[in-house]
Amino acid sequence: MAGPDTLTITSQNFKSEVLDSTVPVLVDFWAEWCGPCRMLGPTIDQIATEVKGTAKVGKLDIDGAQDIALSLNIQSIPTVILFKNGQPAGKWVGIRPKADYVNAINGAK
Repeated sequence: MAGPDTLTITSQNFKSEVLDSTVPVLVDFWAEWCGPCRMLGPTIDQIATEVKGTAKVGKLDIDGAQDIALSLNIQSIPTVILFKNGQPAGKWVGIRPKADYVNAINGAK
């Protein structure tokens, strides 16, 4: 589940929404069965609303996009990766304070 400003990232739209984006993109790699992922979800949705228009925030369900998760060597979830110009610019494994993500996005603009 994603908030109204949180993108749903899939294998089909990963290139267009993330790799080809002209603004920074924060992607939360998660799964429905992951308790910590569900705990992080509301924070990701809040960030999506706060940075709307200057950055993108999305969630990628690793069960539905295993190819992407494997290509990025996602070994634990939740993992959050900040992409800038199509390249990873920051990576966090586990739950981190909201400020960590927001500061990274602001630094990547």
